[in-house]
Parts: sequence; C-alpha cells; structure tokens
Amino acid sequence: MTVYDAWTDPGPYHVAIAACPDDPAALVDIVQGLLLHDAALALYGLSEADMGPISRETLPVGQRLERILMRDEAPLIRPRPPRQREIGTCRDYALLLTSLLRMKGHEAHLRCGFANYFELDGWEDHWIVEYRSPGETAWRFADAQLDAAHQMHLGLTVVASDLPTGRFLPADRAWVAHRTGKIPAGCFGHGAATGVEMLVVNLARDRLVLGGHVTSDWDTWRDSLPWGHMPGDRLIVLGDCLANGIGEVSQPFWRDAIEG
Repeated sequence: MTVYDAWTDPGPYHVAIAACPDDPAALVDIVQGLLLHDAALALYGLSEADMGPISRETLPVGQRLERILMRDEAPLIRPRPPRQREIGTCRDYALLLTSLLRMKGHEAHLRCGFANYFELDGWEDHWIVEYRSPGETAWRFADAQLDAAHQMHLGLTVVASDLPTGRFLPADRAWVAHRTGKIPAGCFGHGAATGVEMLVVNLARDRLVLGGHVTSDWDTWRDSLPWGHMPGDRLIVLGDCLANGIGEVSQPFWRDAIEG
C-alpha cells in the first residue's frame, strides 16, 4: 500500500501517475519535463518576463499537478517545452519525484542538506530525494533538478537518479563532517548565509521533513532567527542535539535553545 502524507499525496491525479513507468530514472526524466527551476531560466533561454508571475511557494503535489495539467493536458510522460513548465525550486522537484516513486512502490522521502556540485569548493543548501527500490537494502540519492541543461552548465556527467557518493550530504552527515574537522562550516550555506547557523537550520529542516513536515517556521530563518545574538557554544550544543535525534523539533524546543 502506497503511503503518502499531505504534501506528497497526488490527490485526484493517481491515474495520471499510474500511466508513468516504474523505473526511477524514467521518473526523474518525467519530473524534469514538468518543472523549471526559478533561478535557472537563463539556461533555457528564458527570463521571468517569459514565464509570467513567479512564486517560490512550495505547493503540495496535488496542487502542483493540477497547475501542470491546467497548462498542458498531455500525459505526464510527455515533456513540456521549457516555457510551458511549472516554476519551482529544488524542494518542488524533490516533492514531485518522491510522490511518483511512492506511487510506483519505491520507498522515498525528501532530504534537506547540501550539494557540492553547484559551486566550486562549496556546499550549497539543497533538497533532493532519498529512495530505495523493492528488494534493495541500499538507499540512493536522486536529484531531478540535474537535467541536461543543468549538467552542461555545471560541467557534470552524473546519473541524476543515482548520485555518486559524496555529492550530497544530508544535514546530519554535513554536521558530522564539520564537527570532525573534515569540512569547514563556512563551506556550507546559500549565498552570503554560511556557517554553523546554516548547518543547524538544515538539521532542523531535515528532521522535520523526515517526519512529513515539508515546510516549517524555519523556512523564514533569514528573517526570524537571531543568530548574531546566540553564543557559539550554545549553537554547537543545539546542532549536536539535532544531529543525534535529541529533543523534539518544535517551536518551544527551538526558542528555549536560542534563549538558553
């Protein structure tokens, strides 16, 4: 029996997904033909003016599929021209792929962490999918955002449905890499927001998403978290707790940790 949560449930579009193939690589291709990353329009010769109003709001898969099929009623297996695709972020790619994989009998969930293929010598804040197929014991990472245009731009030659080891670190592994001195904290982040703070934020988001909470109050961390006023030692303790599954990731836990 396929298990969905409120975010990955395709709603009335089970039939549309049922017509898709079972193979994870083929499902990655399908997602790539439906979505377009809002920050990568230039890779396809497009601009925001070509796409109309653009929103970075994360939508449940049922709503996303509704929008996709309103744009184009063709079967999901038929790639849309870039101009006809739905705009999303890395989390939308991961959500849609997770839903398709679950529908086809694969265990799958989102992971929040960092990827090292967007910047030279850097680990970018990123969301992908972790999955395993029936009869397999090993988990794989898949990043549906890495279509041909992205890979050419980034100089990559990877299989998007089976990322090589070491190209993506879930937040808990990234934290261990920092705490053991293997990767400096300043290598992790997004734009100017880097360091231990970003590691801790993604630890919380990864813990939440594994529990089915795809979005949370921590998505507004740029505006709401008083990092500059939090002692470094307290931040380290908080990170260690999150990485080791100690404490419930909730508003009271987060507030108490920050305020001491």
